[in-house]
Amino acid sequence: MGRKRKPGEGSVRLRKDGRWEGRVVIGYDEKNLPKTKNVLAHTKAECVEKLDRLKEECAELNKKLPSRTRPSMPFGEWIDLWYQTWCKPGIRPTTQKSYETRIYQHIVPELGGIPLSQLTQTDLQQFYARLKKDGRLIRRDKYGSGLSDPMIRSCHTACYAALEKAKKEGLIPLNPAVGCKLPPKKSREMQVLTHDEMRRFLIQAKEEGCYEMVLLELATGLRRGEICALMWEDLDMETGELRIERTVSRLNGSLSISEPKTKASVRTLILPQSVVNVLREYRKTTDSRWMFPSPVKEDSPWDPVALRKKFCRVEAHAGCKVIRFHDLRHTFSTTALEHGMDVKTLSAVIGHVSSATTIDVYSHVTDRMRVQAAEKIEKGFGKNEEYSAEERPHESLGKASGAASEPFKPYRGKYRRAGQGGVYEIGDRLYEGRYTPTNADGRRETHTVYAQTREECEAKLSGMIAEVKARIAEDKRRKKEAAPTS
Repeated sequence: MGRKRKPGEGSVRLRKDGRWEGRVVIGYDEKNLPKTKNVLAHTKAECVEKLDRLKEECAELNKKLPSRTRPSMPFGEWIDLWYQTWCKPGIRPTTQKSYETRIYQHIVPELGGIPLSQLTQTDLQQFYARLKKDGRLIRRDKYGSGLSDPMIRSCHTACYAALEKAKKEGLIPLNPAVGCKLPPKKSREMQVLTHDEMRRFLIQAKEEGCYEMVLLELATGLRRGEICALMWEDLDMETGELRIERTVSRLNGSLSISEPKTKASVRTLILPQSVVNVLREYRKTTDSRWMFPSPVKEDSPWDPVALRKKFCRVEAHAGCKVIRFHDLRHTFSTTALEHGMDVKTLSAVIGHVSSATTIDVYSHVTDRMRVQAAEKIEKGFGKNEEYSAEERPHESLGKASGAASEPFKPYRGKYRRAGQGGVYEIGDRLYEGRYTPTNADGRRETHTVYAQTREECEAKLSGMIAEVKARIAEDKRRKKEAAPTS
């Protein structure tokens, strides 16, 4: 009877076909099942020799990653290996940035020196408590010394995933992150514009040069990066079909254009005809391939960060409540549900992965929807009694909203829209109109007009701007025609 081989030495056996087989475990798969390699030979001695060479090759391969496959390796080294090897290749650049912030600014400095096999649930729990009390690294004067609950939960998510992978690789027997007590998950309060606020918002947006973008957002509920990345080729003016197939984000100081966040986000929408008509007229005012080009950079989409700042100014001047740009998406979705759109259709329009996500996000019910539900129940019971005005809450709501719809005058700040030039009082009854565009050669050139009144100067400036724009457009066309073709 042969001796029993020690763990790690592999096994040698005689097959039914007369050959000898040697087999050794080289790792474990995602289900924690062993992965093996084998060798075959005609004699046992030859098989043992081949098996030893196989083990040496596997050992050489492991040496290329020093200490990275041992239970005693530091947790910081393991979570770095996990992130770079298994996590980073499958996530978006913006998501990579948030993971790297959690791992290299919080987790590694605090827990990186603890051996992987010695990391306990207590270590993790104390780490989360320190983050809650004194974990913030920047803007402490504004937000306090502790990290927010979502950030702490995000740090736990990274630790849990890395430790779960270590468990599957056989480096640790149990995942110490299982069972940790975390801050409660709280959804951020959703803000929705009322009809009167939407009206004021659109009026103010028209004054500040972003009416078409805001109108399209309220009609589609696109994400901020999706609406910034739209091109004219994505819109079919005849059918009203709008194709969503890219998104733009700011990463490390520059714009990055990529595919939308999920497969469901690549979708086609049908725009209302009134919105198509507005966009058709707006198309005549721009020669950019981008639907909403950057006002400061040529042949570039609108920067999402700059759009957020623009949105905040419009919001403040319109006198609306403080909301995020993403709340315009919530406004569209809530309005669509109020007007009878079913959840499945809404889920496809806004690009959710499943209807369950849409139901979870928009589980709230507005006052108008409650009233409509009550009326349907009432009709079901066959109750047709007349009610007084005091007994009809939906009518009082309608009167209140009608009373609030007073004429709204947009705020006109001291800054003019890009491309409109400027009018300056330079003397007693003397005004100068100045326009400084970029010509076809990429250089800035200045044009001026003068008048005795501001109104006359505005009229002269408007005519001069139209002439200069036409000349620059013609120069660009001639330069493009004269350029050699490849």
